[in-house]
Amino acid sequence: MHDPSTFRMLVRNGGWQGSSAGVCDGYIQTNLVVVPNENADAFRRFTEFNPKSCPVLDELPPGAYHSLLAPDADVRTDVPRYRVYAPDGSYTLYQDVTSIWDDTMTGFLIGCSFTFEAALEAAGLPLRHVEEKRNVPMYVTNVATEAVAPFSGPLVVSMRPMMANRVAKAEQITARYPSVHGAPVHAGDPAALGINDLAAPDYGDAVSLNPGEVPVFWACGVTPQQALLNAGLRTAITHDPGCMLVTDTPHEAYEHQ
Repeated sequence: MHDPSTFRMLVRNGGWQGSSAGVCDGYIQTNLVVVPNENADAFRRFTEFNPKSCPVLDELPPGAYHSLLAPDADVRTDVPRYRVYAPDGSYTLYQDVTSIWDDTMTGFLIGCSFTFEAALEAAGLPLRHVEEKRNVPMYVTNVATEAVAPFSGPLVVSMRPMMANRVAKAEQITARYPSVHGAPVHAGDPAALGINDLAAPDYGDAVSLNPGEVPVFWACGVTPQQALLNAGLRTAITHDPGCMLVTDTPHEAYEHQ
């Protein structure tokens, strides 16, 4: 699937309900967070204090469900799968949130590392989760975010195995895309981030790690979902991890931004 508009229509009609990893290479993909209007200012400050994990690409004010990143998209229907949170942090999965997301809520589109994967592949750096047709593995770390009440929690990272002699190249390439998490936060021993078992990701799917490879970790836009768990909001909506909004905006538009 290469055309974002065609992909979004497939999603809207229920024809695609899984991960968007490897879909529409070369286009910006975004995480989604929707919070009640009364919590929007605090969440905005949370993203500003945590720009590595929460780079906001667009804000959708109350009653707005479309973004300049994808003008014909309806963000309530064009994400493959949504999570709708209750005040206790539990959630229910939805395919469509038009009956839930109303003008009492504000949306945020947050950069996603799927965006720079085409640049990695173009440089000859293979992506294991794409090769294995899996979602990217994501892990909750022991690194705290900067809290803005009621939002707080640990940093979440995504992981891609790289040959040890190609890690510097991966860092160089992804550093060109600061608006979609930029350079890695760590490469090597996962214990340095408090990760005990790469085979048991907190989100997404485990992937194989081959001889000579090291795990490379990038800040992840699932970090806000961890912050939502204990925030006690009356409700909130996010994408289901790995199930992103695919936009019409080419990744070059955010290179060096």
